[in-house]
Amino acid sequence: MNATSRFVARHRWWVLLAWLALALAGGFAAPKATAALSYDFSLPGQRGYETNRLITERFGSGGDVAPVLLVDDRPAPERAGRLAGAVEQALPGSRVLSYADEGVLRSADGRLGVVVVYPRVTPGPEPYAAALPVLEQLAGGYEGVTVTGKDALAAEGGGEQGADVLVETIFGGAGALIVLLVVFGSALALMPLLIAAGSILTTFLIVWGLTGLTDISFIVQFLLALIGLGVAIDYALLIVTRWREELGRGAGAEEAVHRSMATAGRSVFFSGVTVAVSLAALIALPVPFLRSVGFTGLLIPVVSVLAALTLLPALLLTAGPRLDWPHRRRTDPESRLWRRIGAFVVRHRWASAVAATVVLLALAAPALTIRLGQPTDAALASTGGDAGAAVTRLGASGIGAGLTTPVEILTADPAAARDAVAGLPGVAAAVTWPGGDGESLIGVWTTADASTEQGAATAARVRAAAEALGARVGGLPAGDADFIDAVYGNAWWVIGLIAVVTVLLLVRALRSVVLPIKALLLNVLSLGAAYGITVWIWQYGHGTELLFGEQGAGTITTWVPIAVFAFLFGLSMDYEVFLLSRIREEYDNGSDTDEATVRGVARTGRLVTSAALILFLAFVSLAQVPTIEVKMLATALALGIVIDATIVRGVLAPALVAALGRANWWSPR
Repeated sequence: MNATSRFVARHRWWVLLAWLALALAGGFAAPKATAALSYDFSLPGQRGYETNRLITERFGSGGDVAPVLLVDDRPAPERAGRLAGAVEQALPGSRVLSYADEGVLRSADGRLGVVVVYPRVTPGPEPYAAALPVLEQLAGGYEGVTVTGKDALAAEGGGEQGADVLVETIFGGAGALIVLLVVFGSALALMPLLIAAGSILTTFLIVWGLTGLTDISFIVQFLLALIGLGVAIDYALLIVTRWREELGRGAGAEEAVHRSMATAGRSVFFSGVTVAVSLAALIALPVPFLRSVGFTGLLIPVVSVLAALTLLPALLLTAGPRLDWPHRRRTDPESRLWRRIGAFVVRHRWASAVAATVVLLALAAPALTIRLGQPTDAALASTGGDAGAAVTRLGASGIGAGLTTPVEILTADPAAARDAVAGLPGVAAAVTWPGGDGESLIGVWTTADASTEQGAATAARVRAAAEALGARVGGLPAGDADFIDAVYGNAWWVIGLIAVVTVLLLVRALRSVVLPIKALLLNVLSLGAAYGITVWIWQYGHGTELLFGEQGAGTITTWVPIAVFAFLFGLSMDYEVFLLSRIREEYDNGSDTDEATVRGVARTGRLVTSAALILFLAFVSLAQVPTIEVKMLATALALGIVIDATIVRGVLAPALVAALGRANWWSPR
């Protein structure tokens, strides 16, 4: 770090010009990068995905795209014919099946009928972006006809509108500025925001280049902007706080930079590498969109570290003293409140450790019942509207709630396949779509919503029975099952790899074997608590009406847990490194373990709390994205950060350090 800080000191103006050029180029590249992002969720090599591709190629739609349903409250055969004909004329190439063609699409009491439509898909985030408005207009000409289905429900809930990443970032940045003004009490609050701006724009520039080489998931834009905002500010906050502390001890401005880089800068380097390693683990999973999140996500901490270790020292050397006005805060970072908390925890170390562990285990308990899948129809319908009311009527009609996400069977012997699946428990009906190439397509739907536990079990039975006959099975239920198998079937060795690399990095950073292992175990507890509270809120629906104006989803979206692990593991380890590095420094300066622990908590408590609050506000901003999946991700990250910064780093970590005493510092030569 000394060599880096002295190089920056000698070439500070060149460093500033280089980062200014990168930021300007990034500002130009950012909108182009977001426009080039992909909405593909492919699973190459998985049976369900490959079948869905064939279905789309041969039939123009279906497979991993759900049908649009026209629910008719005044069913009549001639009316169904006119409606189906109007759809085929308005949307040429669509697959259409009406209740006049198949009696199973009409309720037993004759009061409700359904016309199933598979329009041709269009590239982009909404496959039916062009078709849905046409169907809405067409349905308006038939009294009692309502458009519904998964895509219509998402559109009605606001999901089709997307979200402006710039607006979300500005919201998060405004919250961060308020926190930083409270922390510094001076214009130095602008310094971390400048580092964040340079880091985010530079990362967008790199992502724009990557989009020319491979598909990058649209999720990246939100994670890059908001997590980039939080991480870059965290790193800058740590270094600037230490710089002010060194100034208060009598060092000159340049010497204060060198000292802060040698201490806080070293912590930032190891923290950033740890975050990058956890995100890079996604690259090892056989899912392209998660891989793209992984190798672009690791850019966030890497670029943030580079900015913190080069741009920030240059800014401190050129403008730092002038920005530290009006000086309303002591240069000593020690917090009286956190000293009292640290002293209490150390004095009652075992009681504190047991109490914190019990709380974390209680929060984690709901994670044992996690169900992975897509949001249920009831959850999507909870925002109200015509599509929601129509899907509710469909569920109560007896036709079968699973019609919104049918299982699709591609087979050369449709009669045998229908006979094999039609009588299975939980199957509502099966219909045949004639096809080409000697194969037909059978649509099978369940009595219960396929996103519920009962419906998913029935869909699995249908798949097993069809595949036993040599048929190929697709549809959204098969795609979800394949995703879970591809990601979580391989997760154990990916997590093991992250754990080993993280421990090795922290052994080098902390010069201890015990502290890294303890940090890893605490991260497991922290992650478990984040998963548990997310399941409690979103799967079981506690508080979703109050917080989001929606019902619980009934499931946790398949990709959310692995994404939460990748991001939260690294971010949580940031705080652990900040705390333990300071405790280690105090111990090396002559304090015993108890006093070093109290001083470490006192001197990092306000910093970690402020950093966590900034990240929390960034994730609250992310929760404004109108899709349930992103709201789940934001909930897990926001609450996980709060739990980690308070219960884990504020109580459990210092309690265990104090309890282990001299054993903390053991390390082979």
